[in-house]
Amino acid sequence: MRLRLDIAYDGTAFSGWARQPQLRTVQGSVEAAVVRVLGGDAQLVVAGRTDAGVHASGQVAHLDLTEAQEARLGRGRRSEPEALAARLNGVLGRYADVHVHATSVAPAGFDARFSAVWRRYAYRIADRTVGYDPLERFRTTFVPAALNVSAMDAAARSLVGLHDFAAYCKPRPEATTIRTLLEFDWRRDPAGVLVANVKADAFCHSMVRALVGACVAVGEGRLEVEDVAVLRDARQRTSAFAVLAARGLTLTEVGYPADDLLAARAEQTRARRATDT
Repeated sequence: MRLRLDIAYDGTAFSGWARQPQLRTVQGSVEAAVVRVLGGDAQLVVAGRTDAGVHASGQVAHLDLTEAQEARLGRGRRSEPEALAARLNGVLGRYADVHVHATSVAPAGFDARFSAVWRRYAYRIADRTVGYDPLERFRTTFVPAALNVSAMDAAARSLVGLHDFAAYCKPRPEATTIRTLLEFDWRRDPAGVLVANVKADAFCHSMVRALVGACVAVGEGRLEVEDVAVLRDARQRTSAFAVLAARGLTLTEVGYPADDLLAARAEQTRARRATDT
């Protein structure tokens, strides 16, 4: 049985998603809860591996159960797969910084990572116009300048499309930096906080925080709107802007095709990733 898990977390105290020896991670915490409830071993496969300090409100993972774990899942008063979320949250704690919103039997062919067709992130910035709010310090980055949101939005929209984003990615040996940026825009929310909406088929390492940093440089007047596309097309890392802090970044949503297309999408993505390196 393959289960889908929908997960949210405050990434502040985690060393990222991926399990690491001697470090507290989201994957390690949720897998430990699964083992407490169902026994055996557990290995989650996730839609997007978030870095240290990055949050999630719409993370998706899958988990393959052994026959013994299936048997334990079927025992007791709350035995259906949908009830596993409550059992896991009972182990994680009422006010834990990670919470399993839902568990369900995954459709045939579902792979949390490879079946995904896009991921969406939000990035929150409080500028000098809004001011610093200590109650928001773990999920909002403070920039001590008055930012021009219209210029930032124009710069963001100019980057949309299929491009090589090497200038906005932390390089990894032999890994591709070609991505399709589907949406990128800025707005102020009702409280005046600047919020970026960033959606792509996939993201390379530190890409969102670099894109946001370039837009902030535009908002401060240090770069022109046209510069962000020029920097992108140069395909070289630059010191023209700073990569912003993880605290303002949240994975909000992962998109999947219709159930009958899940397996084909996963196969297509695996084949493409195999040629990326």
